[in-house]
Amino acid sequence: MNRVLKVILLSLFIIAILIVGSIGNNSVNTSDMPTESVSPSPHLKQKTLRLWHIWATDSDSNKIPFQKALEKWNNENPDIQITTEATESETYKIKIRTAIAVNEAPDIFFAWGAGFAKPFVDAGKVLALDNYLDENIFEKLEPEILKNFTYDDKIYGLPTFMIAGIFYCNTELFEKYKVKIPETYDELLEAVKSFRENNITPIAIGLKDGWPGIFYQNILAIRTAGIEKCIAALSKETSFFQPEFIESAERLITLIDTGAFHERCIQFTQHEAELMFLNGRVPMYYGGSWAAGSMDSESCPVKGKVAIRNFPVIEGASGDPNGFLGGAIDSFMISSSTVYKKDAVKALTSILEDFCKESYLAGAGIPAWKVEIDKSTVNPLAVEISNLLEDRDGFVLAWDTFLSGSDAETHINLVTDLFLRRIDAKEFAIKMQQLNMKN
Repeated sequence: MNRVLKVILLSLFIIAILIVGSIGNNSVNTSDMPTESVSPSPHLKQKTLRLWHIWATDSDSNKIPFQKALEKWNNENPDIQITTEATESETYKIKIRTAIAVNEAPDIFFAWGAGFAKPFVDAGKVLALDNYLDENIFEKLEPEILKNFTYDDKIYGLPTFMIAGIFYCNTELFEKYKVKIPETYDELLEAVKSFRENNITPIAIGLKDGWPGIFYQNILAIRTAGIEKCIAALSKETSFFQPEFIESAERLITLIDTGAFHERCIQFTQHEAELMFLNGRVPMYYGGSWAAGSMDSESCPVKGKVAIRNFPVIEGASGDPNGFLGGAIDSFMISSSTVYKKDAVKALTSILEDFCKESYLAGAGIPAWKVEIDKSTVNPLAVEISNLLEDRDGFVLAWDTFLSGSDAETHINLVTDLFLRRIDAKEFAIKMQQLNMKN
């Protein structure tokens, strides 16, 4: 090999070394690069958690708030991704019970607390969260908010938001027919009669789903028996066969007989009944606080025409005139069999805090987490509801969520029987007490 060729080869070798060195240096020097241009390492192991929830339809006020919270987590945590599956609430109840029974629950799942989730906890299918939550999390939650998710002094769920039964009134229809928005039960009966005289169904209800009917008997029991006695009876500490609980059923029967509800309400779902109010066809609707988000949407016919009230009081009754049906009952729980326990808790606490904020902004939920929000940016009906709740006597959970297992279904069926006049008020109280006498 001649000298010239040797020089050329040596020069190429030196150049190659310099190029490789330059590439190596550039591969670790990312300090000056914009944050958004940095991609996750291809060697980073991604964990995927499955999550089930109930906000399945576009008309649900919480669908978009939950999507926003979820997208924020997934965007900020590429190493822990959440995949979701949504199912409408009545179908979901069957789905989650079946999944729990056959050990096929997802990592994270929506659940109502209190009596609904108790069988899951008793079966050891839910992760106790106490060892995974630090003081920072407790400081972010409203006082006593975890009581419906605590079993045998252990925490098994975290709340989404609080809910309350709200008496919605269409002010346009009340003004058009010169009817007073009722503040008392007697005024409610008069309003029902006035609207019936004008061929208008007074109150929207969808009995096909079962549970909407119990809202009326439950709130009437708060008015006749009071919060403490309702909770005591539901806890099997006192009897349902008492004059106050009989009266709650009698008051409901009187409403039915006066013509408060559509003759075919048993054929309507809760969603269909709510639409009757949202479309301005029915003047009154007693439903969850979550409905406020739909009522204030730009496309809603009753936007700006809704008055927010607590359910009318019963003059002379011994119950609580400012008690509410509701409280913190909607939650998420974590499967005890999940492989990624710490990651699931970390993801859940972050998502729920953001979800609570987004839900309040949209008028779909009352904060259970201490979120800092400029109230001028919040749905105005949600602000009204929050203000209304400030002077509350207290909450009683809807009875179907307080009760466990088949007792909840029995209660729903008994109230439906009242609507269909299959039983009278005394029979209702007797059959409810029979639940308390079961072993």
